[in-house]
Amino acid sequence: MNDQQLLRYSRHILLPQIDISGQEKLTQSSVLIIGAGGLGSPAALYLAASGVGTLIICDNDTVDLTNLQRQIIHHTNSIGQAKSESAKQTLTKINPEVNVIALQQRVDDVKLQKLVRQADAVVDASDNFKTRHQINNACVTYQKPLISGAAVRFEGQVSVFDLRKNNSPCYHCLYPSDGEDADMPCAIMGVFAPLVGIIGSMQAAETLKILLELGETLNGRLQLLNSLTMDWRSIKLIKDPACSICSIDNKKST
Repeated sequence: MNDQQLLRYSRHILLPQIDISGQEKLTQSSVLIIGAGGLGSPAALYLAASGVGTLIICDNDTVDLTNLQRQIIHHTNSIGQAKSESAKQTLTKINPEVNVIALQQRVDDVKLQKLVRQADAVVDASDNFKTRHQINNACVTYQKPLISGAAVRFEGQVSVFDLRKNNSPCYHCLYPSDGEDADMPCAIMGVFAPLVGIIGSMQAAETLKILLELGETLNGRLQLLNSLTMDWRSIKLIKDPACSICSIDNKKST
């Protein structure tokens, strides 16, 4: 690392669990972030500031005035701009050393499979169940760790599905695609602005822990937050042996 990098990341390097070797590992890592909205904003900001070498930001939407209440990666003069490009501009200002790849598109299964295959970790900051299940399927296929978050109204949740591990549940184990869960978009339900900051920051923290292989991640645990009371609940997750996506029998048959 050069002198500027040693200064930029000095507070990480001071942590014995990270040190220079860990920081160098981050600079060589690649993270795919699906969604540059409320959750993707803080997640991307902290990952860029932390020195993750490559960030792939994928979002097909444009910045709207209603986004600015919570999507802190965008600015008033970003209105009308592609969210992925707006995010890239902000991240580059924070850390020009990070390679930010902006993709203004809703990725189909083929493109998603390619992007997931190339990443070291995947942050799901999307806002609909269809996309979440597509991301999960690709992560199961390529055994990539998936850092999942969601937030609506005053309630948020975050979990890790470390699909490098055979005993890890996947997103489909928690929310089957044929279940009764319905999308609750912020445009209809509303969302408390700091809540997405809390959940998105946790997604960044879990991603860094995975890349650095330190601490204990949220793999196999679902953290639920009620931001009105600041009560956290933790639910233990187990792999569904009959899961149509990640069970060993089903994986062998594909």
